[in-house]
Amino acid sequence: MQEDSPVQNENTPDTTGEQPRRARRRNRLIVLGAAGLVALGLGGVAVATTGPDRPAPAAVSLDAQSRAEAASRADRSARESSAPVSPSASPTVSPSTAVASPSPTRTAPAKPKPKPKKTTNPTPAWVDPMPGASVTSCYGQRWGTLHAGIDLALPSGTPIRAAAAGTVTQAGDAADGYGNSVFIDHGNGYLTHYAHQSRIAVTVGQKVKAGQVIGYEGATGDATGPHLHFEVHQGMWNQIDPAPFMRARGVDLGC
Repeated sequence: MQEDSPVQNENTPDTTGEQPRRARRRNRLIVLGAAGLVALGLGGVAVATTGPDRPAPAAVSLDAQSRAEAASRADRSARESSAPVSPSASPTVSPSTAVASPSPTRTAPAKPKPKPKKTTNPTPAWVDPMPGASVTSCYGQRWGTLHAGIDLALPSGTPIRAAAAGTVTQAGDAADGYGNSVFIDHGNGYLTHYAHQSRIAVTVGQKVKAGQVIGYEGATGDATGPHLHFEVHQGMWNQIDPAPFMRARGVDLGC
């Protein structure tokens, strides 16, 4: 009678190699079954493995694994989206296209209004040598002799003015009873003569303007009272009538 093969247990060493082969077949079956369950969409299957080379049986939830994988993908997507992006070079703005920021408008300070200039009437080329005076004698014959000028009377000391611009050629006592006299050459062939002055205010060679004070009325020389004896000479000592001469130049002496 054939003897039975000895019974092996887990503690008995396997000398035939059968036990490892059975364990490997069991593992393959477990893997194939798990793959089938995943393909069929089952919620979860508890897979247990046995054997000396496998860990203790553990429950595996395929649904939990799917959720974990989805969470991992979401977490990876969040990390990728939050990854620092290297800044791209800022575009260079062409000077021609750059818009300059408007500069603040500066209000110009108000210019002071110019002061109005004092306007004075220009002095005429010829003026009255003693304005406002009374005429006591005109040019012409008087007491049998030629009175060669016009006598103009005002109180003694009244200023006497140059009838026109020119140069003083004589200033002092003149002969023939004229007393203190001033002669002015006007540079156009004419001279004016101012006689009987109480005081002379100019000197020989001095240039004077029309209306400038050249002396003061008096009664020096042959004079019966204070007055100005005014003459116009066309060349030295060639007296002409002052009335029409001055009138032609805008001055009426009253004769």
